[in-house]
Amino acid sequence: MKISTEEVKKIAFLSRLAFGEGDVEKMRSSMDSILSYMEELNRYDTTDVEPTVHAIEQYNVLRDDVAHESLSNEEALKNAPEREDGYFKVPRII
Repeated sequence: MKISTEEVKKIAFLSRLAFGEGDVEKMRSSMDSILSYMEELNRYDTTDVEPTVHAIEQYNVLRDDVAHESLSNEEALKNAPEREDGYFKVPRII
């Protein structure tokens, strides 16, 4: 499928893109090769092919969320360089 320079300019306008004359020809060539490749892919029968999101399968490795005892305030502040009223004391940053 051949795409014209006018079609590239229309697509650029709709996409809010600005191209110089040399860039329009590069984009026309790129779009033409993409559309040619899509035509080639359309020749294959994909009726029994399951749609995929990724080329390879991906798995999330998640652990069960189990409630357990957390650190006490005193244990959490044990190694703090400075503390005040049960909180970490840090320099003021403004």
